[in-house]
Amino acid sequence: MSTATNTAARAEGPGRAADAAPELSCYTANLVAYLEAERPDAADRLADAIALAVRTDLPDGRLAFRHHARIDTDGPDGPLVHRGAARWADALAGLRHESALRGRVLAVANTRHVPWSPAHGRSAVSHWVLLERARGHGDRWRVTDRFAALLPDGEQLPYSGVLDDDELRRLLTPMGELPYHNRARDVHALGGALELPEPGHYGWLAREARTAERPPAGRWLTDPLDVLRFLAARLGEDPAALAAHADDLWAASRHQRHRLDSLVRRGRTPAPPADAAAHSWGELPRSLRFAATSAERGRPRPGVVAKAFEDLIDAMTALQREAPTR
Repeated sequence: MSTATNTAARAEGPGRAADAAPELSCYTANLVAYLEAERPDAADRLADAIALAVRTDLPDGRLAFRHHARIDTDGPDGPLVHRGAARWADALAGLRHESALRGRVLAVANTRHVPWSPAHGRSAVSHWVLLERARGHGDRWRVTDRFAALLPDGEQLPYSGVLDDDELRRLLTPMGELPYHNRARDVHALGGALELPEPGHYGWLAREARTAERPPAGRWLTDPLDVLRFLAARLGEDPAALAAHADDLWAASRHQRHRLDSLVRRGRTPAPPADAAAHSWGELPRSLRFAATSAERGRPRPGVVAKAFEDLIDAMTALQREAPTR
């Protein structure tokens, strides 16, 4: 067992960590945790910003997804941007600088080296965590991860623990070159297209002075029903696209369910049509993963994909008719 794993076992663990934000991805769960220091209503602000969009004009049939509008741009210190460094010494200096300025910093971890992740030792994808200086622990870091989900590799629970610089370095091990669909998620993780550090660099996010926002490049579908109809056709006919983007629809499902839960809780939409839509959103990723796994075994299931999207489109149509929220 590595030093990092030992530290994770000694840390406070899931039972002592902050409550997980419901139905979010690792990006948005920890973005909300970061923003709550300045906006306690960050989870509801995210809910109001959630709107699935898909880019349709990329070469080779590739897709890109936006799950929400940006909610990090109206703070006093400007919007978040990606930062990176090839050398750990430079990355550590950047993390310390941003933490000293803001009291906290979002950093890009590598799931293969995240001891509390079900993907630990298995697969490497980007995973945001929240870092703060650990009070009462000398020159160590408090690492918080609000993300909680039942994943194909197992269950991930919220986590909070203390790491030294060497253990943090292992946690933030660069991923190297990622497949296009993984990198596209990182590019759009904040809701707009941001430039990423070079592959193989340590990564974190920092505030920068406000600059004029540019309109999104490319051709995007943004109407909710148009997006779902397009994806039903695209993923139903192309098993490779389904395999690449099933996780994008899983994230969309969680975000949309978070949005619906927030709207109902705040009395902005009635529960019955919202509950029906939330149920259909919950069923969608299960159906898509079943279809993707079946296709990998040589048995494509376009009917399963079509039925899952058909049910969701019906539920969302009913929600728009009975309880328009936009």
